[in-house]
Amino acid sequence: MQRVQNLTRTILVAAVMSGVAPILPVAFPGLGAPEAEAAVVSRIDVRGNTRIDASTVESYLTIRPGRSFGPADIDESLKTLFATGLFEDVAINQQGGTLVVTVSENPMVNRISFEGNRRLDDKTLTGVVRTEERSMLTRAKVQSDVQNVLEAYRRSGRYRATVEPKIISRSNNRVDLVFEINEGDRTGIERITFIGNSKFSDGRLRDVIRTRTSGLLSFLRTTDSFDPDRLDADQELLRQFYYRHGYADFQIVSAVADLDREENVFYVTFTVDEGEQYTYGEIDLQTSLSDVDPEDLRRKLRTSTGDTYSSLDVEKSLEDLTLDVSRQGYAFAQIRPRASRDYENRTISLTYFIEEGPRVYIERINVRGNDRTREYVIRREFDLVEGDAFNRVLIDKAERRLKDLQFFKSVRITTARGSAPDRIVVNVDVEEQATGEIGFGVGYSTSDGVIGDITLQEKNFLGRGQFIRAKVGAGTSTQAYEFAFTEPYFLGRRIALSLDVYRRSYDRNDYRNYDMQTTGGSIGLGLPLRDDELRLNLVYRIFDQDLTQDANTTLSNGLRTSLGRNLTSAIGYSLVYDTRDSRTDPRDGFFVSFGQEVAGLGGDSRYLSSSIDARAYKEILPEWGVIGILRAGAGNIMGLGRSLRASEQFQHNDNWLRGFEMQGIGPRDAITGDALGGRWYVHANAEAEFPILGLPKELGLSGAVFTDFGAVWDADPAIIRCVQTLNGCGGNQAAGNVNSNDFAPRVSAGFGVKWASPFGPLRADFAWPIIKEPGDRTQLFRIGGGTRF
Repeated sequence: MQRVQNLTRTILVAAVMSGVAPILPVAFPGLGAPEAEAAVVSRIDVRGNTRIDASTVESYLTIRPGRSFGPADIDESLKTLFATGLFEDVAINQQGGTLVVTVSENPMVNRISFEGNRRLDDKTLTGVVRTEERSMLTRAKVQSDVQNVLEAYRRSGRYRATVEPKIISRSNNRVDLVFEINEGDRTGIERITFIGNSKFSDGRLRDVIRTRTSGLLSFLRTTDSFDPDRLDADQELLRQFYYRHGYADFQIVSAVADLDREENVFYVTFTVDEGEQYTYGEIDLQTSLSDVDPEDLRRKLRTSTGDTYSSLDVEKSLEDLTLDVSRQGYAFAQIRPRASRDYENRTISLTYFIEEGPRVYIERINVRGNDRTREYVIRREFDLVEGDAFNRVLIDKAERRLKDLQFFKSVRITTARGSAPDRIVVNVDVEEQATGEIGFGVGYSTSDGVIGDITLQEKNFLGRGQFIRAKVGAGTSTQAYEFAFTEPYFLGRRIALSLDVYRRSYDRNDYRNYDMQTTGGSIGLGLPLRDDELRLNLVYRIFDQDLTQDANTTLSNGLRTSLGRNLTSAIGYSLVYDTRDSRTDPRDGFFVSFGQEVAGLGGDSRYLSSSIDARAYKEILPEWGVIGILRAGAGNIMGLGRSLRASEQFQHNDNWLRGFEMQGIGPRDAITGDALGGRWYVHANAEAEFPILGLPKELGLSGAVFTDFGAVWDADPAIIRCVQTLNGCGGNQAAGNVNSNDFAPRVSAGFGVKWASPFGPLRADFAWPIIKEPGDRTQLFRIGGGTRF
């Protein structure tokens, strides 16, 4: 009889644990009645409990003394007790007028530990398990924890990881929970394939997404392991890329990652439907607001008829219109773009409708997840505060700004209903990432030889959003020390205050016959005039420069104007227009900078310097990943009430005229060969960059062909006189002459190889002068680059 009773209870418990109530006409021996008959007990006796009060156990029962009950009540009580997670086993029996509830309590977790983990530390794994120390141990929770740990390893790219939980018994019904982990080999990405693309090559699209294939440089990055969240983000990056290039019908048919368990690699495949490229048709602007003139707002539009359609242009037009209309007193105005597609002519006509929106106010902005970053650093990226009119466009703009800070792994802004129908709550959820960096740099240039540096840098200093950098560098003929600080929100406004102090030493080498030491600093202000595209920079510089001649060297009389110490105090400005899609590896957009500097606010120098630099980037053969680059620049410097020193004049830079040495062109002392510099310079460059076919993309190698044009001319007359006069300017040289003082363009052409190395970008160029002048110093090969690693 006892065995039958135990078997029946076992079946019942198993059914309860599986979530299925038994529907069986079972008689319960010991209860004294079959299922059809009800039983009554006078009291309840709880046995086996040590930490949990009997009253607590009784509170979970549906059976009460003096009230009849049946098998359904037994079933419900068992399910309720097991659902608490407090008990490992439960039995309910009737002994005469007493209901005996026998429980076996789940053990208490004394300690949780991890063994075999190296790639993920204990702190990371503790954060993913649900079981906590000094809590009840349940096998269901342990199994859930095993899956959570496995998922953490999968997200770190280790799909062969295994986890085995071990339970070690201790005294007083306590246990130690140990997760034995075999991390396995890293699961890499063998291949990324695109199907359906014809407008852009596979290589170009691989540059758009963040996921990378495994290769030689896998030990330096983590993006070559499969992450489902990254795959989702890659799909969005592809959509935005195509939308910004005019492919408004673009669709991702599928994005699949196939795991080859035998080889332990993933094969990622994106199937896309590119559609056709659109241009803008008619652009119209309409409003229901009586005081708003649509014609005045047209200047804010960044979309023009005939241009290639870009979702980014539409987005920024909405932001500019929203801000302008709100300044006119319409805080609740909404701008809605309506598009009309002409599939035959492949045009998209846009009409911007400006109308009064619903009167909804921001009740509260909640910032969550910022353990280190101060809350005001996040809030200041909003053009809205509590109490302002809610505007979705400005919320999206704030989200983009927060992402651009690069303080956070992820930024997500959502909304919730407020305390009233016209109130809304904005929730800002961020996940912080490391912003500090220590860098060791190494590089080489044909002008200064081997160069190395150590840099300490923090982009979010003390969580205040401030930038700070300290740098020490040394090379074959150079030494440098630098400290820089930037406050991006000076006086609580979107004005960047920058401070910089430095000391640089240049020893005599093949390009200069003197030693030069410069100590100085600067203070600047950066003011955005149109978001981040147009900026005005103001700067004040002061530096002391000391040039000395080695007794064993011969120096041009023209350079003697620069010997000794010279203090320069100058103030300047620059206007910068920048629409490049990337600051480090641009493929599209423009960069134009015009600046002037006046020296003479104290110190020894007196001059006015002006310069302009313009660059244009365009994918000329997007299906092959070929980028066209045009660059041009010019400058002039003139003395103000006094002559210029040679060190103040412009010198040739071998970055914009390859095929010639540093200071290889321009006015030169015909006797000593020293470069004197000039008051004018001009240059122009045309280049095409392309991937090297047949080489794995992971190697980071690309090629380039180019042609360069440049000239430096018109040295200050006082310098010319020093050269042409016997022992001029205190020198000991015979009267000589100056070569190439008149405008004489030089032209070169060549090819180069770029390498995105683990130590930073390196580049080698081979260039041949096509047009040169007597006395020029040519250079067939040059190599340069290097950065932190």
